Amino acid sequence: MLQNNSLLAQLKQQIRESTPRVTGVIKATDKGFGFLETDDGQSYFVPPPAMKLVLHGDRVDALLKEDNERKSVEPDTLIEQGLDRFIARVQKRDGRLAVIPDHPSISNVLKARVKRTLDENALNHGDWVVARLIRHPLKQDDRGFFTQIDELIAATDDPSVPWKVTLARHALEQASPEAGSDWQLRDEGLSREDLTALPFFTIDSASTRDMDDALYIETRASGGWQLTVAIADPTAYVAENDPVDQEARTRAFTVYLPGQNVTMLPEPLADDLCSLKENENRPTLACRIDIAADGTIEDYTFFAATVRSHARLTYENVANWLEGVESDNAWQPEFERGAEQLKALAELTEARSAWRVQHAIMFKDRPDYVFDVDEAGNVLNVRAETRRISQRMIEEAMIAANVCCARLLETRVGHGIFNVHQGFSAEKAEQALAFLAAQSVEATPDQLTDIAAWRELRQTLDSRDDAWLDARLRRFQGFAVMSAQPGPHFGMGLPAYATWTSPIRKYGDMVNHRLIKQLLKDETPSAAAETTLTEHLGERRRLNRMAERDVKDWLYVRYLTKAAEDGHSFDAEIIDIKRGGLRVRLLENGATAFVPASLLAADRNTVAIDDKEGFVTIGDELRYRLGDTFKVILKEAREDTRSLVARPAD
Repeated sequence: MLQNNSLLAQLKQQIRESTPRVTGVIKATDKGFGFLETDDGQSYFVPPPAMKLVLHGDRVDALLKEDNERKSVEPDTLIEQGLDRFIARVQKRDGRLAVIPDHPSISNVLKARVKRTLDENALNHGDWVVARLIRHPLKQDDRGFFTQIDELIAATDDPSVPWKVTLARHALEQASPEAGSDWQLRDEGLSREDLTALPFFTIDSASTRDMDDALYIETRASGGWQLTVAIADPTAYVAENDPVDQEARTRAFTVYLPGQNVTMLPEPLADDLCSLKENENRPTLACRIDIAADGTIEDYTFFAATVRSHARLTYENVANWLEGVESDNAWQPEFERGAEQLKALAELTEARSAWRVQHAIMFKDRPDYVFDVDEAGNVLNVRAETRRISQRMIEEAMIAANVCCARLLETRVGHGIFNVHQGFSAEKAEQALAFLAAQSVEATPDQLTDIAAWRELRQTLDSRDDAWLDARLRRFQGFAVMSAQPGPHFGMGLPAYATWTSPIRKYGDMVNHRLIKQLLKDETPSAAAETTLTEHLGERRRLNRMAERDVKDWLYVRYLTKAAEDGHSFDAEIIDIKRGGLRVRLLENGATAFVPASLLAADRNTVAIDDKEGFVTIGDELRYRLGDTFKVILKEAREDTRSLVARPAD
């Protein structure tokens, strides 16, 4: 009777309206309770009964309660649910269907149904699925959590689970585009120079199939070099806005994962017809670049050409030969003028590198980590490959070609697809200046906003060789974005940068190809790309990087399980410091591990973590800093969360 009394209901409503409230995001723990974290950094306890109404990541409005001097909150109104579309494992028990989200902070078993186009009988316990949360206890008229299974990703025993699940998590395509059959060369109004007699060559990894750049170099009698960069030309076959182009635009990039690639273009184009294969004539877009002896780009000319690669070279063979490293196959450059060209390209590389040290920005090389994966998805090895002269030769050639592209598009067109890195926002610039001043580094506002002034400051900072300072300063910098308008690239120290050298793999490069071709044909360039396109390209680049990281994390856990069981030790670099502990990179294989604060010292109360400054003190001693290296012992490899846990070795 009392529950139906309108006066009592009104009184309860008045009490609720008069109770203090806070808004924030729910953070769950594995102990049943959680916390609500507000935008201003406050944290409030959420007791276990109240946590049954919410999930990790939910943004809620909550009632603030104070009992025995302890503040807690009761979630009241859902502002935004943290779980919408998600990856899950199927649970089938006693004829009841449920899912468990594949999330490190969510272990709830959620009731489920299948959408009409799925057969529930085809689902087995442990299968991987895509699901959606369709009911939430804090929504009006919803009594509890309820989900719908929309898609079966993979059976629980499928060896390709890491790849399939990761691609599905980021809503990326599982396979390359369907292949067409009628690939006609479309050169309307475009003349091509026949360069098939010149001994162009490619340098790639031994496993590369989509070879998109070939080089030819001559040493000038007056000093310096003339470098011709020939780039694969998929726009010679793919018309703008046709179905293949629209699919490429949607995908935006080829997805490169350990052991699997998902191409942007159909494989017959990417890996065959456009690939600059040895002894095959191919249409290309080319740039002839005059480079002075000191590495300065003096002049450049873009043109269409037909080229023929006279040699398919590998990074390892070229590097061994140039560096005089003895190897089993004793490889020699046997194609026409091969030795002459490789030596000339190595000399040009050193000159361009020296020029960029003085006039741009170069960061220290980090090794690339290569996974050897068998057909069953097992990681046989993870190899650290240092950047040798052969990789640097291709890198410097491509950077020079992309600088020329940026200059051409900026001066002749006014737009294109540019990689822009503005460096520091106004707010972050003030914070960065204060930080540098605290480190006795004199800097002016201009040095954080003007690209030339920034280069000078960057050179000063490099001379200090302070890993902690570099890591802290990067926190104030923004990220590179894709832009239709030219702008500076503070990361590279260049006034503008636009890529066109990977059109098989990047849709933005295809856009730039078409603009360059319009100039070659004396046509009016197309209008600038819409913001929606550049935002889409940036978002797809972000998703691709996350997918690559997630697959690697999964494979690292499988690869290092035995090392964790044996308590193997590794040298590690601190790449992030959080309130809960340290994130480190294992230098031997590139894996990322977490060192919990509870393992940093025998007495957790002696550990003080300053995540903003990147410091960890134990007692009165400064023990760890962002960028430091130290030895860790691998403690756990958790496949359910794809995470590695380590502890300090000493």
